[in-house]
Amino acid sequence: MPLLNKVRTAVSGGPGGDTATHSLSRLRSALTLFFALDGFLFAGWVVRIPAVKQQTGASAGDLGLALLGVSAGAVVTMTLTGRLCRRYGPHAVTVATAVLLSLSVALPALTRSPLTLGLVLLVFGAAYGGINVAMNSAAVDLVAALRRPVMPSFHAAFSLGGMLGAGIGGLLAGSLSPTTHLLGLTVVGLALTAAAGPVLLRHPSPVLPETLAAPSGARKAGKPSRAARRTVVVFGVIALCTAYGEGALADWGALHLEQDLGAHPGVAAAGYSVFALTMTAGRLSGTLLLERLGQTRTLVAGGATAAAGMLLGALAPTVWATLLGFAVTGLGLANIFPVAVARAGAIAGPGGVATASTLGYGGMLLGPPSIGFLADWFSLPVALTTVAALAAGAAAMGYWARNAGTQNVS
Repeated sequence: MPLLNKVRTAVSGGPGGDTATHSLSRLRSALTLFFALDGFLFAGWVVRIPAVKQQTGASAGDLGLALLGVSAGAVVTMTLTGRLCRRYGPHAVTVATAVLLSLSVALPALTRSPLTLGLVLLVFGAAYGGINVAMNSAAVDLVAALRRPVMPSFHAAFSLGGMLGAGIGGLLAGSLSPTTHLLGLTVVGLALTAAAGPVLLRHPSPVLPETLAAPSGARKAGKPSRAARRTVVVFGVIALCTAYGEGALADWGALHLEQDLGAHPGVAAAGYSVFALTMTAGRLSGTLLLERLGQTRTLVAGGATAAAGMLLGALAPTVWATLLGFAVTGLGLANIFPVAVARAGAIAGPGGVATASTLGYGGMLLGPPSIGFLADWFSLPVALTTVAALAAGAAAMGYWARNAGTQNVS
C-alpha cells in the first residue's frame, strides 16, 4: 500500500510528508466531489417528481407507494454496503455506486406506469443508500488520517450539491422534458465519476499505523464488542433525531407558515430555504467548530440550539419570528449527523457507518408522517415541537456517549 507508507511518513514528520499530504488532499477533493454529486443528482430527481407523476398518470396514493421504492431500496442496501466496504474497500464501492446512481437517475423519466416507476425507484434507492454508506465510510478513514475533524465539510458539499441541483432543476423544468433533464444528469454524473473515480481507485483508504498495530478486538481487526455495538446504535439514534427534523421541515415547514400564520406562498416556500442555507453554513464552519469545542460539546450545543430554535419556529405568533426559528434550527442540526456518523465509523468501521446511516435515514422517513398524524390529533404547531424534543434528546445522548469512540471527544 504506497499510500499507507506515505501516511506513516507524514505522521512521523519524515521525508515524503509533503507527498503524503498532497495525496490525502487529492483524496479529500475527490471524495468531496462525490458528496456534492450525490446531493446534486438526488435533488435533480426530486424537482422532477411532479412531471413524472403526471407522465405516469399516478394518483397521490400511487405516487406515495412508488416513492417508497426509494426508501426500501436505500434501507436494504445500507445494511449490505458495510460488508461490501469491508471486502472491497469503501473507495471502490463509492465509485461503483456513483455509476449506478448516475445511470438510475434517468430511469424514472422512462416509465409510463406507477408500478414500473416504483420498480426503477428501488434501483435508484439502492444506489443512493449504497453511495451514502460507502462515501461516509471512506470519509471516516480520511478524517482519521488527516487528524482533523473535517467530516462536516463533506456533508456541506452534499448540501451545496443539493441546492445546486434543485436550483438548476427548477430553472430547466419549464424548458426541458423530464427525460432530457434526467438523461443530462446521467451524463454529468458519469463524467464527474470518470474524473474523480480514478483518484479513489488508485489509492486504498488510508490506514494509520496505530490501527494496524491494534489488538484483534479493535475496529479494523475484528468484530466490535457488544458495548461498542450499543454505542453505535446510540449514535445512530442521534442521527435519526437530526434527520427527523430535516424531513419534518422539508415537508411541513412551508405549510405551517402558510396555513397557521397566513404567510404569502412565496414567503412560506422560503421557510425550508432558510433552514437549508443555515444548515449548509453551519456545516461549512463545522471543522472550525469541532476544533474549538470538540465533538461532545458540538453535539450538545447543536442539539440545544436546534431545540430552542424549533420551539420558536413552531410556537412563534409571527412569520418572521418563525423564519428566525427555522434558521436557528438549521444551525443547530447542521453538524450533529456528520459527527454521529463519524463517531459510529470510528468505533465499528463501515458496519458502524451503515448502522448509523440506516437509522438516520429512517428518521427522515419517520418525520413527515409522524408530524402528519400528530397534526391531525393536536395541531401542526404542537406536532412540530417534537423536532425540538428529539433535538434535545440528541444533545442528552451525545453527552451520555461522550467517552465512546476512538477520536477526541473533549
